[in-house]
Amino acid sequence: MVFILTGSCLLSSLWAQAGRRAHPTSDTSAVLNVVATRANDSSAPITAKDVSLFDNGVEQTIRNFAPDLSAARIVLLVDNSLTLRADVDKLEAATLEFAYEIYDGDKLLVVGYDNNAEIVSDWTDDAKKIEKELKTFRKKGDPHLFDSIMAVVEDGLRPLSAQKRAVVVISDGLDRGSKIKFKEALGALQALDIAVYCVQAQDRTRGAIRRDVPKPRQVIDELAEGTGGRIFPIDDSGAAAKAICDELRRNRYVLSYLPQSVTYGEARRLLITGDRGIDVRAKTMQPPN
Repeated sequence: MVFILTGSCLLSSLWAQAGRRAHPTSDTSAVLNVVATRANDSSAPITAKDVSLFDNGVEQTIRNFAPDLSAARIVLLVDNSLTLRADVDKLEAATLEFAYEIYDGDKLLVVGYDNNAEIVSDWTDDAKKIEKELKTFRKKGDPHLFDSIMAVVEDGLRPLSAQKRAVVVISDGLDRGSKIKFKEALGALQALDIAVYCVQAQDRTRGAIRRDVPKPRQVIDELAEGTGGRIFPIDDSGAAAKAICDELRRNRYVLSYLPQSVTYGEARRLLITGDRGIDVRAKTMQPPN
């Protein structure tokens, strides 16, 4: 009896320790927003059989992969700080391009930022209204980009959890003075699976390095790559607006899978690949749950 009781205690201890570890599987499906296109512009449908997903290096079984044809909520986050190498007219023109390219049902929120993020035009699809309200653009102050990203995520996009969401950053990527760190801002975007598209202005720092802050080009690259977005030059903002609005309406898919053999409580790398002739993009990281 002593041996049996001792063995039972040991087994109970082992099971308790195992219970404190991360579970290798989950009963809850994970959902991932994906952009998928055929390289030859073919209109042939793309299905789950055409893509593969790896979560922390482990290939996952895709449960569903379907086009997302719903309307989008797009935040235009415009750098109107004093030293940006783009004048007010160029910023207005780049912003207004989106007002005439969005699809039926889409809506825009225009936010200008310097030391603070301020709403220039609240959620609307009225191009004339946006054009009128853009006249309030003015250049002043320093670019608090990371603080502004967090502000639009928390106040503008988090409440719209059931909507297709995206942020268009019109900037060179410079941050000067934010309290929020870049990795924190990027993590917030990835946690909510919000794609970031960058309409890039000329780098005002000319590549200069500042301690504890990533270079502007690095910020632009990581925002787009880390969230499944793209980068466009500000000098061709019309083409950028068309490409972004088309992509959000025509090439977005929703992928769901049941995570297997993954560790919760820590950041996980995500990798999605397509068969030959299929280009796919999605966020590259899942922050800790």
